Amino acid sequence: MGIFDALNTAVGGLQAQSFSLQNISGNIANASTVGYKGIDTSFVDLIPDATSPDRQVAGGVTAYAQATISTQGTVSASTVATNMAINGDGFFSVEKATGSVDNQPVFSGTTDYTRRGDFQLTANGNLVNGAGYYLMGVAVDPKTGNPIGNVPQVLQFQNNFVPAQATSAIQYAANLPTVPATTASATAIAGTITADGGLNPADFSQNPLVLGTPATPFGDATTTGAAALNQAATPGPITAATALSGTAPSNSLTTSFSNGDTIVVDGQTITFSTSSPTSTSASGGVINIGTGTVQDILTAIGQITGVPPTINASTGAITLHSGTAQDLSVSSSAPAFAALGFPTTMTAARTGGGTAGTGFVVGNDVATFDAESISGGAVTAYNAAGTPVNLQLRWAKTDSASLGTPHQDTWNLFYQADPGATGTQVAWVNAGTNFTFNANGSLSSPTGSAISIANLTVSGQSLGTVMLNVGSGALTQYASTGGTATVNNISQNGYAAGQLQSVAINNNGLVVGTFSNGQNLDLASVTLSHFNGTNYLQALSGGAYAVTEQSGPAIAGASGTISGSSLEGSNTDIADEFTKLIVTQQAYSANTKVITTANSMVQDLLNVLR
Repeated sequence: MGIFDALNTAVGGLQAQSFSLQNISGNIANASTVGYKGIDTSFVDLIPDATSPDRQVAGGVTAYAQATISTQGTVSASTVATNMAINGDGFFSVEKATGSVDNQPVFSGTTDYTRRGDFQLTANGNLVNGAGYYLMGVAVDPKTGNPIGNVPQVLQFQNNFVPAQATSAIQYAANLPTVPATTASATAIAGTITADGGLNPADFSQNPLVLGTPATPFGDATTTGAAALNQAATPGPITAATALSGTAPSNSLTTSFSNGDTIVVDGQTITFSTSSPTSTSASGGVINIGTGTVQDILTAIGQITGVPPTINASTGAITLHSGTAQDLSVSSSAPAFAALGFPTTMTAARTGGGTAGTGFVVGNDVATFDAESISGGAVTAYNAAGTPVNLQLRWAKTDSASLGTPHQDTWNLFYQADPGATGTQVAWVNAGTNFTFNANGSLSSPTGSAISIANLTVSGQSLGTVMLNVGSGALTQYASTGGTATVNNISQNGYAAGQLQSVAINNNGLVVGTFSNGQNLDLASVTLSHFNGTNYLQALSGGAYAVTEQSGPAIAGASGTISGSSLEGSNTDIADEFTKLIVTQQAYSANTKVITTANSMVQDLLNVLR
């Protein structure tokens, strides 16, 4: 080693510092480059062989690049919906176009990797970043959301068209009032289902309850006359032993029946006679005026209706019963009938009865149905061709716990099948399920989270079978001051056909398309990859990297996550680079001093020869 070796070493030092300066210059120049990863300089000493340590010299130096690819840059928000950044480990898979055929990019099939996420949509429907790299990913079926294959391909979204999807499920959540405020309830007789805001099948020409629901058994109805002096004898209670003569006996009616007077009960005639003996049956009979009593009249009426009339022992008021065979109809030709407390004619309709449930409301009954039910909301549904239909819902309370045991709070849901239905045309259809509620307002039946509505058809448009989903706690019956249904959610899964309008990337790394039908559907999944030797990737122009032997092959998946509408900035630290710049400048100057000194020493050596 000598002076000339020192000169060479100094030259090596100048080269190493120049290499460092070049890296510093590049880092500073790319301080604003999206996804840029700075390059540090690593200096390595070159020690010449020596026979013994005590003859070892410092030797020269060389410089190597030290990548900082694994160092995260700052992530900031972006206003571009297709921009994205990776938080943590991972790389986007990209390809560089090698040319163009018919205005379509052509690729070599070589996959590169980048963290530069400033992707934007081109006219061809590709997502390309600012350096010209095309984004790769896995396409997703927009109707099912499932990936199509697992090998990343260059993504393209051009004139994407999504076919119509028929409504197959409705999400529904609502609170039904304990006492519905219906129009009919205001004028209904107390103690009836109508007075409790409910629906009375007897008010309909066809029973609209759930198909096959047994008709309500007929119940006895009563009509009570005015107070009457049916026995003048005192003391003692008034009984039906009063004579019909209207003459001297103190227990006679004040007005006498006459020979030939009649009382017609449900079409069967009871005749009053002065000569024929009393004889009664279910088909009528004869009452002898001389020997007959009020009790004989009541017995005759009871044989026809099936239920004997009763008498109030305090007032003498008589109560007639319709029985369950038919409605009560009574008329009399006898003025003395008024002495019993009744007008000349009277009627009483049996309770209940009617037909079995047909499961629909006909046009003739729409006004009654509207008066005895409440709105359940509406939603636009779609058939298989994407035709929109206005699906209107109404709730009718069909039974109420307030009516006493064994009654319980029960509701039926109806949907409007034909808003213009008239006559016997079907206007509303019962969904076919009895919704019953516990005393605490929770749903007790059905126990599942969904019911099936078969053959749902609205205005001639068939939707097929639709599931009504009422998840746990979604349908309740709590007191409501307004008496109306509070609909908390009503949505469906159908839509019309639509064409792609725009795309965006969400935080799950999914490319989401917005279509002309208002749907936002997943179109593709952006795939990430990672490497065992990240910092040994080969840097390419434009912030991309190629696989090397030292980096190892790309491994699908990464621990990092994607942030949509964001960008990762350069990881260059300007302050650090300026500090390194000062050190490099001083080191370079020092190496020039070594050269100057060595040159002076050589000149001194040459002067010895003079």
